[in-house]
Amino acid sequence: PSYYDVYVEDSGLVIEDTADEEQFPVWVDSFEQPSEFSGVDILWVIDPSGSMNNEKQYIIAGIEAMILALPNVNWRLVIISTDYRNSGQSMDFPLMQGDSVGDAIAMYNSAVGGALEAGFDAVYEYVENNQMAQGWMRQDAALLTVFVSDEEEQSNIFLPTVSDFIDWYSGLRNNVFVSSIVNLDPAYSLCNKQALHTGDRYMDAANHFNGQVIDICSTDWSAGVADATAQITPYEHYDLSFIPVDPTMIAVFVDGQPYHYWHYSTSHNRVYFDVIPGEGALVEIAYNYDSNN
Repeated sequence: PSYYDVYVEDSGLVIEDTADEEQFPVWVDSFEQPSEFSGVDILWVIDPSGSMNNEKQYIIAGIEAMILALPNVNWRLVIISTDYRNSGQSMDFPLMQGDSVGDAIAMYNSAVGGALEAGFDAVYEYVENNQMAQGWMRQDAALLTVFVSDEEEQSNIFLPTVSDFIDWYSGLRNNVFVSSIVNLDPAYSLCNKQALHTGDRYMDAANHFNGQVIDICSTDWSAGVADATAQITPYEHYDLSFIPVDPTMIAVFVDGQPYHYWHYSTSHNRVYFDVIPGEGALVEIAYNYDSNN
């Protein structure tokens, strides 16, 4: 018989058994790289009921945070009411790059009226039957809808389950996203005391599309809104959840394979991608962290 040396590459994650690493657990941050879009259409769907008056300043601040966080893509943003009778008749031209927070306030004041708290019906009526929407919304752009309400979703069309809305919404574009700023369950909410007011249907829709769920009771929505915006642009860098014990031991994988085109910034606790991973790629960043910090 003949014998040959054969080299077999093992691409699996190997954490060496050292004293430091035995002491500190491993954390893996991960994300799926979004697609690059020709643009994004954004709907903010806002509850017009009287109980929302106290939230107005946070709504405007949230919209401002989104505008500031939006990437350099061709975006358009419209504010509509969760009352489908208003959303169906809204004639506001979308906000675009260069528009101000003052323009957003003016749109909020003109568009958010009525009394119904039926966000799913409002989106349907606006997209399917509003003449202005049919003029500015683009089939080749991504679509992001942000629901804002302190009450449960109460649509008539999409009953009894959220799946009917999900099925319809999924068919609108190749790339669709949902985020919800709502009352969380009283056990986790900062102010909601009644389970009746928990936005379960809105949260179910956001969770289906891997979107952000933000507690409406929070006085600062900017981080969550920025995360919602991150869904629509490829990651050029990623902020780590914890501070690595040893930055030299950070390991990055793309679709399960070791990835070497990156560098770490200690001052920002951020991994920068020298070569941006392709759309749809699963990116994993593994490192040891100190659970006591």
